[in-house]
Amino acid sequence: MKATGFDRGDRTTIALPAVQQVLIDKLAATGKPLVVVVTSGSGIALGDAAAHASAVIEVWYPGEAGGTALAATLSGDSNPSGRLPMTFYRADSDLPTFENYSIADRTYRYHRGPVLYGFGYGLSYTSFRYSHLRLSTSTVKAGSQLTVTADVTNTGRLAGDDIAELYLTPPGGSMRPQIELTGFRRISLKPGETQPVSFQLDARHLSLVAPDGTRADEPGTYGISVGGSQPGAGANAVSSSFTMEGTLALPR
Repeated sequence: MKATGFDRGDRTTIALPAVQQVLIDKLAATGKPLVVVVTSGSGIALGDAAAHASAVIEVWYPGEAGGTALAATLSGDSNPSGRLPMTFYRADSDLPTFENYSIADRTYRYHRGPVLYGFGYGLSYTSFRYSHLRLSTSTVKAGSQLTVTADVTNTGRLAGDDIAELYLTPPGGSMRPQIELTGFRRISLKPGETQPVSFQLDARHLSLVAPDGTRADEPGTYGISVGGSQPGAGANAVSSSFTMEGTLALPR
């Protein structure tokens, strides 16, 4: 599966109904651990619910087996490893209006403000550390491939899966994304175990799309980050950079 970096953050963020917010406030006031389970098909402005909760579980529309899966996760029989396929914004006021069709400030690729939970975010009952990022070359000729490898270590006490996410930061320019998910790998690790995770990036992975829709490998310095979420989002990640030389037009 080729990662596209798709993020449905252009949809209106829905706020919690007042009665649900009152219920959460009263439950939080008891001082007991509070888990908020969210069933939705898009982003929700969770407001104080996220601040009060000991944990938030997004179950989407889980179907008839959803209750069993939720119970297994809450009891610890299942170690979660999912990642958000969209951005959860703090409020719909953080997004441009529907009348504004520009991509500016939309989705994780262009939004520059703070968010509640970012695209690619997720937690586990164990912890992971990324280290020893290696690039097959520091200089890539347009049209060539690049291999990116990092070591992932399970630093917790439980076996678990992590989703290693590779993000590309292109050189600055008009309407270029600030960051883009370019690949991801699921890796299963026992406590204390370390495994390498590798990504093979071809010319299309490394290409940029111009405002007129044309695609090309373009010269400049690119950033690479591999970790359990977006770089700078609080998860452990390792970063490096490479230089692209030359230009190569690619099919759309």
